[in-house]
Amino acid sequence: MSILNAPATGPGSPSLPDAPWRTTWRRLWGDRGSRTALIAAALLILIALTAPLLSLLGGWSPTAFDADAIDPYLGGLPHGTLGGISAEHWLGVEPVTGRDLFARVVHGAQVSLLIAFAATAIVVATGTAAGIAAGYFGGRVDTVLSRLMDLTMSFPSLIFMIAMMSVAQDVNRVVLMTVVIGVFGWPGIARVVRAEALSLRHREFVEAARACGSGPWRILTRQVLPNISGPVIAYTTLLIPGMISTEAALSFLGVGVRPPTPSWGQMIAEAVAYYETDPMYFIVPSVFLFVAVLAFTVLGDALRDILDPQGGRP
Repeated sequence: MSILNAPATGPGSPSLPDAPWRTTWRRLWGDRGSRTALIAAALLILIALTAPLLSLLGGWSPTAFDADAIDPYLGGLPHGTLGGISAEHWLGVEPVTGRDLFARVVHGAQVSLLIAFAATAIVVATGTAAGIAAGYFGGRVDTVLSRLMDLTMSFPSLIFMIAMMSVAQDVNRVVLMTVVIGVFGWPGIARVVRAEALSLRHREFVEAARACGSGPWRILTRQVLPNISGPVIAYTTLLIPGMISTEAALSFLGVGVRPPTPSWGQMIAEAVAYYETDPMYFIVPSVFLFVAVLAFTVLGDALRDILDPQGGRP
């Protein structure tokens, strides 16, 4: 029988330590706030993944107009109360167009989370590689990469994003937003990883690996990277709500995702003109955006406390 499956021999028998992921999961699930945030984040991801199926169940495409759901004599406001909520339109409809809000919100979740996760992947991959290289090799490599971090962080990123998104016209907006957001986000995590790598490069196990003839690539991937994975995972989770907010802000300003492709920020921008006459049009995407940012923020804070308890503390 394997030792991992062997039962304890008695009350005083020493128990094997849990795997790190098991301990992390137990602590996350044991805290009520973290558990709620984890469930909310999982539901949002599930909604994004199944958006086409959900809109099919609702019976409406996100781009389909329903002229019967609006009143042309009242400036295109939805029929009925609460923005036209009914058995046919579960969350109501948009004014003027009559497009189904449920279909647009779930497809907006797909667009917003896709951009957020893809941009976060670019930031984490670039920042981790640059930070490890700068911290481990030092010297000129550290100088060049550190100055590049400073140069990137010195740009007024939001203004530069708006300018780049405004100039680029005939391109895929989702891909462009992902790349633009990712380009300006990597120096933060690179600095965190660089500091961790600096503290690890002269540790005993790294020196032992070097004395055994291991090359830099093997040391970085087998010794340094596993030992900084905790802070990287925690920082990654904290990046996601910022990416969601950035995408929403760019779309709200009109330089992000363009109609008819739905986005939470774009929907909120269009709803501003109707917040008095049709508040549900404003409330529905705002609630989804608020829940997404809050859930990933709480989840990121919880993971930071578990995986990097000294991170960000004096």
